[in-house]
Amino acid sequence: MNTIRLTILLFLTTALSFGQNTTYWQQSAEYTMSIDMDVTTNKLQGTQKVVYINNSPDTLTKVYYHLYFNAFQPGSMMDIRSLNISDPDRRVGSRISKLKDDEIGYQHILSLKQDGKKVANNVQGTILEVVLNKPILPGKKSTLEMEFEAQVPIQIRRSGRDNAEGIRYSMAQWYPKVAEYDYLGWHTNPYIGREFHGIWSNFDVKISIDSAYTIGGTGYLQNADEIGHGYATDNSKVNKKNAKNTWHFKAPMVHDFMWAADPDYKHVTAQVPNGPMMHFFYEETEENKEAWAKLPEYMVKAMTFMNKEFGVYPYEQYSFIQGGDGGMEYPMATLITGNRSFTSLLGVSVHEMIHSWYQGVLANNESLNEWMDEGFTSYASDITMHYLLPDDPSQADVYGGSIRSYVSMATSGVEEPLTTHADHYHTNRSYGRNAYSKGAVFLIGLNYILGTDTFMKGMRRYYNEWKFKHPTPINVLRAMEKVSDLQLDWYLEDFVYTTDQIDYSIKTIAGNGDKTYITLERQGEMIMPIDLEITYKDGSKEMVYIPLRIMRGSKPAENKEMQRTTAEAWPWTYPTYTFELNKNSSEISKVEIDPSGRLADVDKSDNVIDFTAIKPFTDPTK
Repeated sequence: MNTIRLTILLFLTTALSFGQNTTYWQQSAEYTMSIDMDVTTNKLQGTQKVVYINNSPDTLTKVYYHLYFNAFQPGSMMDIRSLNISDPDRRVGSRISKLKDDEIGYQHILSLKQDGKKVANNVQGTILEVVLNKPILPGKKSTLEMEFEAQVPIQIRRSGRDNAEGIRYSMAQWYPKVAEYDYLGWHTNPYIGREFHGIWSNFDVKISIDSAYTIGGTGYLQNADEIGHGYATDNSKVNKKNAKNTWHFKAPMVHDFMWAADPDYKHVTAQVPNGPMMHFFYEETEENKEAWAKLPEYMVKAMTFMNKEFGVYPYEQYSFIQGGDGGMEYPMATLITGNRSFTSLLGVSVHEMIHSWYQGVLANNESLNEWMDEGFTSYASDITMHYLLPDDPSQADVYGGSIRSYVSMATSGVEEPLTTHADHYHTNRSYGRNAYSKGAVFLIGLNYILGTDTFMKGMRRYYNEWKFKHPTPINVLRAMEKVSDLQLDWYLEDFVYTTDQIDYSIKTIAGNGDKTYITLERQGEMIMPIDLEITYKDGSKEMVYIPLRIMRGSKPAENKEMQRTTAEAWPWTYPTYTFELNKNSSEISKVEIDPSGRLADVDKSDNVIDFTAIKPFTDPTK
């Protein structure tokens, strides 16, 4: 196997030793599944074997599974939540409550054994509880075998059949999935509509389905020359007489397995230089064919850019698959609706692909810290789109969109802290602004505090230190501290744990001979260092950088062509700060806080004083 797979196997071997050798540990599992899909009834029969390895220091007496399809039934927790929240997801609304018997989703457990013996189990909604016959001791493993059947629901949220664009199967959350167990214990949150958390696993999956159907998704196809459908290297060997094909996939070191299938998929490939093979699956129409034809070239550029700037994608393939209800990321692949303009198709493809870094490889607990995935992905997406479309005016303001969205919520009076569990936000709007916008602003703020070069080193260090693990917010901060030699705990505590806001102003500018005294005021509770740009009437500029004392250091000068003065550090308890400028005030034309636009100040109206905009006084009585 090549270097990429060898690296993944090395990480898996390391993971198996975490429970015994270090303070960090994570569970692991080996899935072997075989399913038979009936495209006339939309039902499947399946067998599953899971070898569960307990790398924790704890003895486990129970194991839990997620049964996600059970959410798509009238009266489910997802249904009731959607009916009672003030701003339900428009894709869900009241649709679940109206499903007929042949439209609902379900996963029924027909038999379940632990190490060959029947084991007691109980289903409550989307959670299966298994009371083990024999506890799994630290460092030991146990084999769980089940037979199950499932009905694929009408596509409502993420997974299902016959979506709005006519795609037959978007098979996400389709199998009984073992819940994650970590330092916080079991994560058995019912499926309400939010994010996911899973065990790093190896998958061996066989899918039998009508031979007219093309499949794309997670994993490497093992029998491509038997299957064809755009995978075969030698089409002469493909047997086209079978009523059903059995597709055999293997996926090493992933935390989920998704697939999609349709008889009308067009399958196109594109090779990333020194990177993965990209696959594109879509139903071509007169309206969408131009956009999909252009997409491969741009996605190869996007992958190359991400590999260079943020860290190397570790798998051998990635697939863009028309399906689902918008855009949703999974290991090695994404489901996206495909009848879009090119810019829209490119935007959703870039965003979902970048999830491979911040959800697919850095698998934080999305339910607890969804902003570490959605927000970080949004940040990198904005930068990547700007790179891909440098002349597009809509991509010019790289940070502005996220900051404006965050500020709108921060000043609304109903903002909730980033520590809120994804399912427990009072409104979908609050969840969305926090997960996508404030999560991105968290990184924009770090970029401002550290400087872009240092910040990008921190992003790559975070990725390389924590790939194939389950990082927390602390791990992000520690990576940034290591590359900057700054103290950053205050930033996490203020921006994540509270709803404190950034609000600085230029309070006064006073001249005294050849000196000018500038006083700044902190009006919000959130503390930040300050970049203050002074523009002189002769056209020259000077940056006055005011670090925070609590940072225990300074960021390097970002613009080497501009003079920078590092002022005395600002003690955060002082609401005002005055510094002396060795210039006559008559020489100054403009003073501005944060000319880069990275400081998410909730009121920028008092961040700049432009003397050239001040009109001479005219006595109205004369």
